[in-house]
Amino acid sequence: MSEVIGIVDIVAADGRADEVVAAFEECIRQTHQEEGCLTYALHRDAANPNHFVHVERWRSQADLDEHMTKPYVAALFAVAGTPGMLAQPPQLTFAGSLALGDPAKGSLSPHPAL
Repeated sequence: MSEVIGIVDIVAADGRADEVVAAFEECIRQTHQEEGCLTYALHRDAANPNHFVHVERWRSQADLDEHMTKPYVAALFAVAGTPGMLAQPPQLTFAGSLALGDPAKGSLSPHPAL
């Protein structure tokens, strides 16, 4: 099995950032209970409070696929799809580390593939 790392770039519409955070809160809490979840963390841009970066790390693609079937994920997507909630569609990237430099600091994965 190979880890899966996802990065989601999210920009809330003006005045909607707190709603975006609230929508993620329940999903994050429940996702952390999933066995295959290694990291599932929402970050707020220090320079723009409407901009968020969500980083998730999964034990395998199968674990991520299972996660996507959960009702709390559907609820999060429903909120994100609310007209006027986001300033732009979320940008999702799946990436693998190049593990340059110190392997412990150059990757989100403890054992990056080279």
